[in-house]
Amino acid sequence: MPDGRTMIREILNSGDAAAVLPYDVERRKVILVRQFRAPVMHREGHPDFLEAIAGLLDEDEPETCARRESMEEAGLRVVRLEPLGRFWSAPGATTERLHLFLAPYTEADRIAEGGGLADEHEEIEVLEVGFDDVVDFIADNTIADMKTMVLVQALQLRHPRAFGRD
Repeated sequence: MPDGRTMIREILNSGDAAAVLPYDVERRKVILVRQFRAPVMHREGHPDFLEAIAGLLDEDEPETCARRESMEEAGLRVVRLEPLGRFWSAPGATTERLHLFLAPYTEADRIAEGGGLADEHEEIEVLEVGFDDVVDFIADNTIADMKTMVLVQALQLRHPRAFGRD
């Protein structure tokens, strides 16, 4: 501590991650994934969680990870990434920093089924959600994931007309 005292704290050393919100401004859609999250099951009694595509960097660059996870989880080819920055996910408990990206896509970029990796026991449902619905999901707490909320709000700020605002 600044005054010289020593404090004991437990931290989760998880490494950095990347999260990406693919969006189609023409069709006014985003891609989200629903998957099992043990902490959510433990605290809320239901096993699934609606969120943006994300994954640990695994020694890759953040952009490489965002593209890899988009393909693995959603079967989506991501060409262009719009970086939003790097943010601490929970600085009181974990070393994880999240690299956040928006990524424009078209229907032609959905080139595989997605669903995650079987050897990692991922059973991911891919959802294409309308802009109005995703905003409602945040308002009614259907989306309770902070990184996803930040990504949706960033999308609203960058493309206000697509959300009916000028």
